[in-house]
Amino acid sequence: MSFMGVDGRVVDTAGAVVSVMDHGLLYGMGLFETFRTYGGVPFLLERHLERLEESCRLLDIRYQPDPCYIEDWISRILSAGGLKEAYIRFTVTAGEEALGLPSGDYMAPRELVYVKPLPQLPDSLYTEGKALQLLAIPRNTPETPWRLKSLHYMNNIMAKRELQSYPDAVRLQAEGLMLTGNGELAEGIVSNIFFVKNDTLFTPDTGTGILPGITRSVVLDLADELGLAAQEGRYHWDDLVHADEIFTTGSVQELVPVTRLLKTGEESRIVGEGLAGPVTKALLKAYRQKAGL
Repeated sequence: MSFMGVDGRVVDTAGAVVSVMDHGLLYGMGLFETFRTYGGVPFLLERHLERLEESCRLLDIRYQPDPCYIEDWISRILSAGGLKEAYIRFTVTAGEEALGLPSGDYMAPRELVYVKPLPQLPDSLYTEGKALQLLAIPRNTPETPWRLKSLHYMNNIMAKRELQSYPDAVRLQAEGLMLTGNGELAEGIVSNIFFVKNDTLFTPDTGTGILPGITRSVVLDLADELGLAAQEGRYHWDDLVHADEIFTTGSVQELVPVTRLLKTGEESRIVGEGLAGPVTKALLKAYRQKAGL
């Protein structure tokens, strides 16, 4: 039996339901955060909830999360399922409303917590890295001033389907990279992207329409603490081709080196020496120390 959370309760996943009139289902009006635990404790929970609350405000969803209550609730869900470490998805839907586009605020949002065992990733992933496949499907333009982690996820799903159409990308378990409609670097399907050139760290700015990732923001903080120059801006595929190091960031996989670039119609390119570079390793070490490892 597996368990999840619904509006503060711990329930059997098979019996968890939301109304068919929930505007999260009807119109994609809802948001989610994904994060993981370290030592059974959700990492960077307050940062995730701050982003969630701010995003809810943009969508006129009246929601104010309580970090202490949510941490205790997650602990109860993990205990019920016998999980020590977990991948967690915390979702807030707009709640039940009449059919039709709303004109007022959503006053009764729903809270859902999905948990599953934390993926067991090989140590080699963080030394040998993974491949990055350039995709044809562009990153769409967000409907709001910055990209929200919303329930409307079709752009990412279609990007994942394109990724699965490339045999080499499938064989190498590559991440997919989306560009903007103008051909600028945007982000991965489930990650933000960084690269290093001449001891400077670069990452696309949020004006490109990327998700302002929590791990992304922590990495920028850590770069500052380590005295590493960092810039946010507009970059292109050729910047990756000539980079000394590349890595992706995400709350579950942390910092993953990219050691091979894939582009349809061209031979694959090795990044640097084909292994995690010194800047990537230093930032990963600092990130894990922050997580208490």
